[in-house]
Amino acid sequence: MKIAVLSDIHDNIWNLKKVLKTIKKEKCEAILFCGDYCAPSVVILIIELKLPTYAVFGNVDGAHYEIMKLIRNLPFYHQFKEMAEVEIDKRKIALCHYPQLAEGLAYTSKYDVVFHGHTHKVRQEKIGKTLIINPGEIMGLRGKCSFGVYDTKTNKFRALNLND
Repeated sequence: MKIAVLSDIHDNIWNLKKVLKTIKKEKCEAILFCGDYCAPSVVILIIELKLPTYAVFGNVDGAHYEIMKLIRNLPFYHQFKEMAEVEIDKRKIALCHYPQLAEGLAYTSKYDVVFHGHTHKVRQEKIGKTLIINPGEIMGLRGKCSFGVYDTKTNKFRALNLND
């Protein structure tokens, strides 16, 4: 299964719309979000895809209540506070916002892959047998709008830069 991995939108709906269009083109079947929507308005755009979504809050997500109101009756949208554990296609996946937490999770060797955000930089490395990945940022603060696609069959991640 191909899964879109997103992080650090920071209200940039223009870049998010490009990302969502690419998610459709890539035929992703689920979304993992590593935090920092900023405002509930970006959640509405993600909801429109109606894909199974697993998300954590980041450090600038102050509108928890409003976001939870938007998704409370949606069986396909799963919002977690700081960290989430999911199993998809027999792959054990963890997601969080902070890299320090991600590294700690990776060191447990409990997961096939751990995704995080916060630094706005694409990262792909291994700690033991666990992949640790940051898909970069949708915001474009560093000039690049990026996200990634994770394939559960191959346990591989491909970063996509939408500025290229």
